[in-house]
Amino acid sequence: MTSSSHSPGAASRAPRNAREDADWQADLARCGGAAALRREQSLWALRVYRFGRRVDAMPEGGARRWSTRFYWLAFRAVETVTGISLPKECRIGPGLRIWHFGGVFVNPGTVIGANCTLRQGVTLGNRVEDGPCPVLEDGVELGAYAQVLGGVRLGAGCKVGAMSVVLRDVPAGATAVGNPARIVAREAAPPSGESAATAALTSSDLASPMTMEE
Repeated sequence: MTSSSHSPGAASRAPRNAREDADWQADLARCGGAAALRREQSLWALRVYRFGRRVDAMPEGGARRWSTRFYWLAFRAVETVTGISLPKECRIGPGLRIWHFGGVFVNPGTVIGANCTLRQGVTLGNRVEDGPCPVLEDGVELGAYAQVLGGVRLGAGCKVGAMSVVLRDVPAGATAVGNPARIVAREAAPPSGESAATAALTSSDLASPMTMEE
C-alpha cells in the first residue's frame, strides 16, 4: 500500500461493533449505504469478514471463543451462498467494492489496500503451497476473472483487465492485460500488432467479457 494509507484493519482502538467499524462503514458507503445490504450479496461476505477481524481483536476469554465459533459458521454459510471467500486472516483496507458476486477467492495471506475494486471470478492467491501472496495498494481495480498469483505487488491506482493473469508487479497507475499480463502504455503509440483500441483500454473494459451493468 502507499505510504499515506493506513494498514488495513488497523485502528487506535478495536471497534466493538459494526457501527464503530470505520472500515465496514466505508464498505457500505461505496455501495450507497446500508440499504445496499438488501441487494448486494458481496456486502454479506464483507460484513462477515469485518466481524471476524473484530473477533480476532477481542481479549481472550469465553466471549471470544463463542464469537469465533459463530464467525466460522457465518463464514461457511456466506461463502456457500455468495461464492465469495474472504477469510479473516487476509488484510483488507476500508472501502472494498465487489461487483457481481460469485467465484471470488482471496488467499488468507493477501493484503488489499483501501478503496479497491474486484469483480466476479477474481482470484488472489499463491502459486505454490504456503508461497507468498499478492499485495494490492490503494485504489487497485481488477476486471472480471482476473487472476493475481504469487508475491506480486499491484501499485496504487493500477488496473487489471478482465481474464488477465498477473504474475509480475504492476506499477502504480498502469494498466495490465492479457495472459500473462503485460503493461499497456496508454499515452504511448500502440506496439506493433496491437490495436489502438487495446492501447486505449478504459475502465469499462475491465468488467465482464460480456456485459456489465454497474
